[in-house]
Amino acid sequence: MSAAVASTVPTDLVRAQEAAVLDMLRVPEVADDLAARFTAAGHTLYLVGGSVRDALLGRDVSDLDFTTDARPEAVLALLEGWAEAVWDTGIAFGTVGARRHGETVEITTFRADAYDRVTRNPIVAFGHTIDDDLVRRDFTVNAMAVQLTGSERRFVDPRGGLAALAAGVLDTPAAPEASFADDPLRMMRAARFVSQLGLTPTPRVVEAMTAMAGELSRITRERVQTELSKLILGRYPRRGIEQMVDTGLAELVLPEVPAMRLAVDEHMQHKDVYVHSLVVMEQAIDRETDGPDLVLRLAALLHDIGKPATRRKEADGKVSFHHHEVVGAKMTRKRLRELRYSKAVIDEVSQLVFLHLRFHGYGNGEWTDSAVRRYVTDAGPLLERLHKLVRSDSTTRNKRRAAALQRSYDGLEARIAALREQEELDSIRPDLDGNAIMELLGMKPGPLVGKAYKHLLAVRMEKGPLTREEAEAELRAWAAENL
Repeated sequence: MSAAVASTVPTDLVRAQEAAVLDMLRVPEVADDLAARFTAAGHTLYLVGGSVRDALLGRDVSDLDFTTDARPEAVLALLEGWAEAVWDTGIAFGTVGARRHGETVEITTFRADAYDRVTRNPIVAFGHTIDDDLVRRDFTVNAMAVQLTGSERRFVDPRGGLAALAAGVLDTPAAPEASFADDPLRMMRAARFVSQLGLTPTPRVVEAMTAMAGELSRITRERVQTELSKLILGRYPRRGIEQMVDTGLAELVLPEVPAMRLAVDEHMQHKDVYVHSLVVMEQAIDRETDGPDLVLRLAALLHDIGKPATRRKEADGKVSFHHHEVVGAKMTRKRLRELRYSKAVIDEVSQLVFLHLRFHGYGNGEWTDSAVRRYVTDAGPLLERLHKLVRSDSTTRNKRRAAALQRSYDGLEARIAALREQEELDSIRPDLDGNAIMELLGMKPGPLVGKAYKHLLAVRMEKGPLTREEAEAELRAWAAENL
């Protein structure tokens, strides 16, 4: 509760509210144990920030964040003999980490930092009160604390974080312009909290984000990518992406996404490719079976980013996007590499973008078994994700057409299943390996062995499994023409 509101509310009501909040919180035993050590040493200890917010929302609290009046050296001394592991990599910023009974805790001395506003690095200054510490935090929903030391617990909320959380509002403790100037990454965190928690930024926060989006260029790509990934994996990623696009943040992070607003989709309906991509992402999320899937969600969001660059108006007046999947895969690879994603994520998302249109050549099921094999082989371990992406890529309002597309894909999956029963479809190899090729042709290792191998693989794709005699005959026929 903010100080301004608290001054007009009867003390008994404030205490009743605090009691109700404390009753909602289930503080882990390790926190009480730690608090007892700080109390015995004459220090205060508060559970703070996201730990309090998530506890109030009923979310799992995996890592516990604390703040204290004790200086880092005193914190280290108090953890000695209590923690199973201690790390001080953040001690320059007043933070000490520890682990006990499987619980990870971070304890930070009260801070009252200033920022140089050139980087996002604070000029660390230790504070003296919990209020000093809370006012410097990014958002009011993260500026709440629970005092664990002393005779009884106390809920501390000087900036109205509880009321904001109850109303679903995202605001800053200080003026947002000052907060974002101190640390521009907080603008990405705002979009992330829109996605994760479904909060709605106040008008002043949106105005500041829009005016200051360019400040995000001060932040390293790695930190931006971390926030983007959390946003994509959130409960409402569409809302988070829309927040980024509407405020201009996306122009610095994923400029290809807002660029899709310029392209009308190939069905010539009253929606742009941008909206279509957001819907595809939501539909892909509905098909997730093992929790949030970063690769699938990124592929769904980015699958059509090649359309603006390939948009052409044909002689009949219709719009085409020929080879947008090829262009889009290259654009995806470049953007994710720039954002410092891992090679595995880059390769997998780019391949899904590249393959997402392949199914549309299936038509009425006229693909040969060879074409089905190639579809499976090209997808490799991404096949299940490709199934989900392709099915999600139908946003037509024509129910008959949508049903026909789903039936057609049902048919393709049925053929894949039938072939899988007959063959080792997920690990297709030539019927002769490299050693057999060299032995049969009397060759030594070299490029020609590789060419022979690729030829036999192509034959395997085309004709299915061969007997040993058939494979050797194919190899001899190839050798007669190429050696």
